[in-house]
Amino acid sequence: MTSHTPQSHTIETACTMLAVVQGAMLASLYFGVEPHPPRTIPLFAMPPFLAVSIGLALCAIRLSTLRAGRVFAGLSAVCALLSFGPQKYFDAAFPDIWIAVIASQLAVLAIVYALTTRTEAQV
Repeated sequence: MTSHTPQSHTIETACTMLAVVQGAMLASLYFGVEPHPPRTIPLFAMPPFLAVSIGLALCAIRLSTLRAGRVFAGLSAVCALLSFGPQKYFDAAFPDIWIAVIASQLAVLAIVYALTTRTEAQV
């Protein structure tokens, strides 16, 4: 059994935040509660994208001590940035969603930090 590292705890915590924020946005989309994301954007429909984003975050949490968990965490961070990246500062909805944007960006920063630092056991 693999022991938890500070990086795996960070990944679990940050991906939990991403799953909660994306899950709440998906729910707001389905129930029509403002502010909610648009149903579609130029590249894809939003509900399936948010569902995959939540799934990636949950996989990263479950596998956080394994290499696959680190891959899922990285993919989860990339998906979160598509929804809540710096481009949102210029979005007309920013005053309504700023807390989700900032919380998601902090979670992504935590994931990047965890993925780029190594403990002595990992070296």
